[in-house]
Amino acid sequence: MQTSSFFAIISRMRYIERWALMRNSRPENLSEHALDVALIAHCLATLGNVRYGRHLDADRAALIGLYHDASEIITGDMPTPVKYANAEIRDAYHRVEDTAQKTLLSTLPDDLRPVYQKILSQQQPADADEAYLLKLIKAADKLSALIKCIDEAQAGNAEFATAKASTRTIVENMARELPEVQDFLTEFLPPYGNTLDQLL
Repeated sequence: MQTSSFFAIISRMRYIERWALMRNSRPENLSEHALDVALIAHCLATLGNVRYGRHLDADRAALIGLYHDASEIITGDMPTPVKYANAEIRDAYHRVEDTAQKTLLSTLPDDLRPVYQKILSQQQPADADEAYLLKLIKAADKLSALIKCIDEAQAGNAEFATAKASTRTIVENMARELPEVQDFLTEFLPPYGNTLDQLL
């Protein structure tokens, strides 16, 4: 039986630093971000099911959250202002990202590849519930970024002030369409940045 490098590659998320264009008081790696997104995505899907009568797979939300930026192991983290500077760069990056995902999938055994393709490739939602779930995962990604900005502000780092304001605006716009995001903003976001003594 041949060996597969897939999980050895995935484990390298810990070496990919985010926010490369910013001065960080504490660096954040891709593994940390993926865990945050997974936890928040699971929460948002659970809120949808419990409070809004949805039928979302919260476990799947967490799993997709864990892998949502896996292609960056190959591409590195492209900062948002660069990635979306114009349509040409955005489209080129999406092509690079797609190629990186295919490269990752190619390292899996043939029998496992279809399972992980459904996790890594989220281009065609199967139904309305799946489409909504993907929106919540995207919101979880933005909430994770906002939390990073809050942490940096709490550490006295003014470098993240603009990112914090723009990310909060994006999240608040998402909350208008996704009530689960508004619930998270109201109930779970305010304690971020507090000390452990304050949290307990």
